[in-house]
Amino acid sequence: MNFKVDPELCVTSLTCVRVCPADAFAVQGDKVRILDDRCTRCGICLPACPHEAIVAQGDADRARDLLATGQATLILSVESAAFFYPSTPEQVVNACYEAGFRSVYRGVLGDELVAREYLKLWGDTGWGTMIRSTCPVIVATVRKDYPELVPYLAPVATPIAAEGRYLKAMYGEDTPIVYAGVCLTEGGADVDAAITFAELKELLRKRRVTIEDQPLHFSRIPEERRRHWSTAGGLPLEVLMQERHASRRFRKVRGLESLKAIARAVGVDRIELGFVDILPCEGCLDHPLLGPREELFRRRQIVGATEPPRASYPVIEDQVARRVQVETAFEIPRDGHEPPADVVEEVLAAIGTAPNGRPWDCGACGFDTCRGFAVAAAEGRTTLKSCPPYLDRMATQALSQAAEDALTGLGTFRVLRDRLANEVARSKRSTESFAVLFVDLDNFKQVNDKFGHEAGNEVLRQAARELHGVIRTTDFAARYGGDEFVVVLVRTGLEGARGVAEKARARVEAIGRALGYPTGLVTVSIGVAEFSPANSEREDVLVAADRALYRAKAAGRNQVATGDQ
Repeated sequence: MNFKVDPELCVTSLTCVRVCPADAFAVQGDKVRILDDRCTRCGICLPACPHEAIVAQGDADRARDLLATGQATLILSVESAAFFYPSTPEQVVNACYEAGFRSVYRGVLGDELVAREYLKLWGDTGWGTMIRSTCPVIVATVRKDYPELVPYLAPVATPIAAEGRYLKAMYGEDTPIVYAGVCLTEGGADVDAAITFAELKELLRKRRVTIEDQPLHFSRIPEERRRHWSTAGGLPLEVLMQERHASRRFRKVRGLESLKAIARAVGVDRIELGFVDILPCEGCLDHPLLGPREELFRRRQIVGATEPPRASYPVIEDQVARRVQVETAFEIPRDGHEPPADVVEEVLAAIGTAPNGRPWDCGACGFDTCRGFAVAAAEGRTTLKSCPPYLDRMATQALSQAAEDALTGLGTFRVLRDRLANEVARSKRSTESFAVLFVDLDNFKQVNDKFGHEAGNEVLRQAARELHGVIRTTDFAARYGGDEFVVVLVRTGLEGARGVAEKARARVEAIGRALGYPTGLVTVSIGVAEFSPANSEREDVLVAADRALYRAKAAGRNQVATGDQ
């Protein structure tokens, strides 16, 4: 079975990313997808998605082809009673036979085979810690995230895999096996096709078989489905009867998050935990494919009401069971799947830290921590475009770049217009004047033509530095464009502004000599204008300063001229 994200329904809320214990989601902009090789098929993401954008897909096409042969055997898990309710189990089994299945089993034989194997292990007291491994989600999570626990997994196959082997031993190795249930990773290579209950219902519909029209009694003598010494999932009933409560030899644990504590207890504290019955949820009846958790009690009641009495004798045939290998081995995965540490650190550096110096860990990207996000980004499962703190940082830098001239470090023309508008409004409120200097390098084209553009850039940088050096922190200097600058002097009259302009003119002339240029080549002409709230209806103060600049140039350059407003 695979889980897929429907792009038509997905709105990239990232809820699925937050709840996934396997980090199996990849986020690229507004696209979310599931990585099959990382997904453990736990199904937690299904009910978490508020838009029902995640769907489970089994081998429906393969099952249809196998059914068409007339030789397929169906393993129908007991949870089907809850899914197909109010149709009875008898009606569901009758419909499966009518659709063309050769035989229908209810998963009990696999439970009995696994339970018998567990009873053998239970009789041996020397194992210290043994983790029940019949849940494929637990096995996949252990192998992926807690490889140190692999040696503690009970060497027992899943019930469906065991039943698949049993049926092939009974009917022949070429017998096609189809499994219909909720945990569709159980059968592995021993099952030829695994489908969901919804896909089984659709398969029956395509075969023109209606479950509700089937008789309420078995129309064909059913295959054996009574239990003897097991419970659903292959746990021996005898173990539960002996160990009704948690003890040193038996522990019942629920939830994938418990694996971290188990790994610490076994690997760090060296504690022998005994038999650990761990499942990701409250059993298959609690699987998301069966519906919301609020209906778990209802589903249990339905399945419990349809469970027949237990058999007095074993329901598996020893002669067949001897040819079935229930034991299994779990290979310890090799290390080396983690991304390079330096790449992860580069991503963390790009994200930056919060104002308190700590990682943001805001969770807005879908990952619990910035480090978890950085690992995913280093593995190519997401990008920095999904990190809000990074985007805010880039936006701030973009605004800063837009507000600051890259060459001179002064403000830009856009910021100048905003600052002038603010100063005009402030001046009208406070009735205080302010002044504007319009500055132009006199022979800048000659500098570029004779000494090169890099020399011209250096003159611009030095001139900007000198302008910045003669103004106060409350004032503002901007590059107007090319070789022109504008300075806004707050709470300054015309005479005061003229004094500042003279200082700026003299300092620029001095840097020309300091840089080794001929006398009179590097100079500035400056136009000065004052904005007075009393005369605010006259021309724009920047236009007035520009007119004054032209008067300074007409007077022979390297001059300061004033204008009125």
